[in-house]
Amino acid sequence: MRVLGFVLLAAAVFAAGPQPGSVVNDGFGDLVYVPAGPFKMGDNFGDGEARERPVHEVALDGFYIAKHEVTNKLWRQFRDDPGYDDPKYWPGGRPMPKDQMPYWTDERNHGGATAGSDTYPVLGVNWDAAVAFTNWVSAKTGKRYRLPTEAEWEKAARGTDQRRYPWGNTIDHSYAKYVEGSDFVTAAEVGSFPKGASPYGALDMAGNVMEWCSDWYSRDYYSVSPKKNPKGPESGAYRVLRGGTFFEDAFDLRTHRRSAAWPSFQAYRMVGFRLARDQ
Repeated sequence: MRVLGFVLLAAAVFAAGPQPGSVVNDGFGDLVYVPAGPFKMGDNFGDGEARERPVHEVALDGFYIAKHEVTNKLWRQFRDDPGYDDPKYWPGGRPMPKDQMPYWTDERNHGGATAGSDTYPVLGVNWDAAVAFTNWVSAKTGKRYRLPTEAEWEKAARGTDQRRYPWGNTIDHSYAKYVEGSDFVTAAEVGSFPKGASPYGALDMAGNVMEWCSDWYSRDYYSVSPKKNPKGPESGAYRVLRGGTFFEDAFDLRTHRRSAAWPSFQAYRMVGFRLARDQ
């Protein structure tokens, strides 16, 4: 009976699918599972910008999101691979010349061509290059990798209880990398702030570097957003960025804060990205 009970329990767990926060790794870093279901998206505190409202309920399918931001080590694998120059991976079929990668040789910002930089986030990657990387990883793994949607990013960062930051509603410098004064500051190694984990175990979703999402940006999108798996407007001029940076104040690290930039914008040292993967 005990054996039968164990078998039935194991079968039930398997049928239910991955558990919240469970980890997989296809060779390009750990990913944590965010389960299907609804959450309320937007500024429920009422102290943000109009573009962060109205608060609205969104239902998402289950997905995986990277535990860490993409590092110099991972980016170097793509950069050194013959596939980097393959137009099929790049939006519009135009690979970004490698010598146009800002900060790659910048030791002060722990650029990927400098010593001891493997575990720092890659800096200054534009949206086109981030998408190319996801396409390349998809080809290498046989899984569908991509950038997270804006809604997926927010749920992965704050869970379902509408918290202000990934870890809760208060903040200090033990939780995240954000501006501390007038001295020069740059990104920290990924995972340097384990106290700042999101409800699903994702790290650095507040502070460190801002992260690209897949969506086109619209200031008023929340008022027309579909309730199921929203993917943003069909077109636009800018792509969504989420998460605060090492050069911003605590207020800009809120999980519901929205920002955006031109997708080909490349010279911004505060921008990186993380991977998402279909279940």
